[in-house]
Amino acid sequence: MIKNLYKIPKHVAIIMDGNGRWAKRRGLPRVFGHREGAKAVERILKAALNTEIKWLSVFAFSTENWGRPKEEVDAIMSLLVEYVNTKVPTLIEDNVRLRFIGRKEGLPEMILKAMEEGEKATEHCTGLNFVVALNYSGKAEIVDAVNKILEEGRIDITEKDFKNYLYIPDMPEPDLLIRTSGEKRISNFMLWELAYTELYFTNLMWPDFDEEEFYKALYFYQTRERRFGKVIG
Repeated sequence: MIKNLYKIPKHVAIIMDGNGRWAKRRGLPRVFGHREGAKAVERILKAALNTEIKWLSVFAFSTENWGRPKEEVDAIMSLLVEYVNTKVPTLIEDNVRLRFIGRKEGLPEMILKAMEEGEKATEHCTGLNFVVALNYSGKAEIVDAVNKILEEGRIDITEKDFKNYLYIPDMPEPDLLIRTSGEKRISNFMLWELAYTELYFTNLMWPDFDEEEFYKALYFYQTRERRFGKVIG
């Protein structure tokens, strides 16, 4: 187990990119890449459990992803349902709480049911919080927060107040963001929360991302001097 109370990030967020390209390079349908990507999620969740990380967030499906071919979208949704239905007992055994962020509007009924059942079954777990961003948009999260504030008729909101209107108010801002596949952008993911997050980019496609690369990202984080806009020393 990796232990260093000062240097292990409390919250790691991941943009899991490259499933389709991984499959294409092998002459396979994109669906195969997503299935291999699901296996990578299991690997990294187990790796996170061997550290003192308290929150692990993954970007599973963005609001923009609805523009992909229907066959691919349907496959992703089926994989999500399959994951929840088969992995919840293991999550409970590992004391992992499953949580979702994103807009529920437009999601298939089977997805909504799986989400509700997964969250309810693990809500008593007190270990790692595993957050799945589904039908998620960072801009939409900010807009939804603003609309909640307007509905309450509030004015003169502070940053601390604003945080209470985000999808999971008690979720700490990510200390480290990992993105795979060589892309170097945050793609509308947690725009409010990533203000001072350390960014780690790797050329590995998500299905090839393993424990070794995950620990490399953690070691990278340990080399960073986090100043949050201040001068240290």
